[in-house]
Amino acid sequence: MELRSPEVKADLIARLHRIEGQVRGVEKMVQDERECGAILQQMAAIRSAVHNASLVLARAYAERCMLEPAEGDVDTMLDQLMSTLKKLE
Repeated sequence: MELRSPEVKADLIARLHRIEGQVRGVEKMVQDERECGAILQQMAAIRSAVHNASLVLARAYAERCMLEPAEGDVDTMLDQLMSTLKKLE
C-alpha cells in the first residue's frame, strides 16, 4: 500500500523506530537477567506500541479504500477492508 500522506508515513516511521528501540531494550534486559516482571511489562508496552502503529496504518488504508474504491462493487471493497482489519485482532 502506498502511503499518500507524508505525515502518516513520518508518524509510522517514528513509531517503528521507537518500537525497535524498545525491543533492543528488552533484549538487553534479558541479557542482563533482569526481573521477569519488568521484562514482561516492557513486552506489553511493545505489544501496545505495535498495535497502535497498526491502527495508524489501518486508518490510512481505510481512508484510501473509501476515497479510491477498488475495481468492483462497494460490497467487495468493504469485504476486503474488513478482512484486513480483522487481522489486527
